[in-house]
Amino acid sequence: MIAVTYVVGLILALAAACALYRVARGPSILDRVLAVDVILAIIGAALATRMVVTGNLDNLIFLVVASVLGFVGSVAVARFVTDRK
Repeated sequence: MIAVTYVVGLILALAAACALYRVARGPSILDRVLAVDVILAIIGAALATRMVVTGNLDNLIFLVVASVLGFVGSVAVARFVTDRK
């Protein structure tokens, strides 16, 4: 179980590094917003992984808040972009 936890952590860290690169180098604002949304999804996956490994639900509220923030942020940017056209 510990080896699986390390592998999942490594995959999430690599995904976060790639998303941070896209935030820094994204050619458009939409690429940057999408990358931030991906980072929030990675944070949610890390929290869920930690809850599975430890067996408690202490971080459940943080998982819900990160998910809601990602959703609301994506919808707000999508509405802003469609209104600009």
